[in-house]
Amino acid sequence: MLRRMISRRQLAAGAMLGLATPGLARAQAWPARPLRLVVPFAGGTTTDLFGRAIANHLTQALGQTVVVDNRSGAGGNIAAAAVARERPDGYTLILGTSGTHGVNMSLYREPGSDAVRDFTPVVPFVTAPVVLAVRPELGAADFAGLLELAKRRPLTFASAGNGTTGHLSQALLDLRAGVQTVHVPYRSGAQAVTDLLSGQVDAMFYHYLPLMQHVREGKLRVLGSTGARRTSNLPDVATMQELGLRDFVVEGWWAIYMPAGAPREIVDRINAATNEWLRKPEALETLRNQGVEPLGGTPEDLATRTAAEVAKWRDIIRDARIEPG
Repeated sequence: MLRRMISRRQLAAGAMLGLATPGLARAQAWPARPLRLVVPFAGGTTTDLFGRAIANHLTQALGQTVVVDNRSGAGGNIAAAAVARERPDGYTLILGTSGTHGVNMSLYREPGSDAVRDFTPVVPFVTAPVVLAVRPELGAADFAGLLELAKRRPLTFASAGNGTTGHLSQALLDLRAGVQTVHVPYRSGAQAVTDLLSGQVDAMFYHYLPLMQHVREGKLRVLGSTGARRTSNLPDVATMQELGLRDFVVEGWWAIYMPAGAPREIVDRINAATNEWLRKPEALETLRNQGVEPLGGTPEDLATRTAAEVAKWRDIIRDARIEPG
């Protein structure tokens, strides 16, 4: 009889503990099955490469497989909208970008989801500026020289497409410098670089990594960077703000989100695992070799970044009169 009473008491105590701490029980049981990391662009893209690196690390850190699910289309909106509709049970993540969780909220009339309302911020991942490049034959030895040319005639600026960081940087240049340049969108960045080298266009804002060989060969000249601070790989290149243009920061960035309402205990585990990885010297070297700088930080940091980027690009897209698609 005594054993039976003790057994019942123990069962009752266990049940009460489970009722009192459902979050703890849920966190201890998670992850009980593979996770899915949705990447909003096709395989082989920069975002896909980052997604696979994150998935590999989280697989090791969490002891459960993290599967990459590529869902491209509509500038990442298709993937974002799909994840926003998923259950917030900790098994679906998305590698969001400055596009899907910033620019697209104003660049598209109906993006399909709300970057602030429909997602739980988990962790900031990496960021990358673009640089302003011209051919030496253009006659602009520095940024001031480029502005002088732009005031005499409308310069043509290539980009990898509407809504890209290159396009938005060109639009912001017009607003902040008081000039009028001509945007020439291409289907790909590689095609745009080819026409820049041949003199079909005058200038281009683009990620610096594909440009560096041309810079070393003297075929292109870098006049400035759009980052909030100088990049470690280009310490001698001044930012646009250092060159005199206020509030001129355009960066591509990547971050992990979950559907709105995801459990905080699970968010914290993924946040801690990602931040731990970003602090490792080998991870820093790998990322910087890919032309990006680590971010890291808290879910609150990402929430602040997301809200600020949505508001920032809403104002710029309106002021630059970029028509939503």
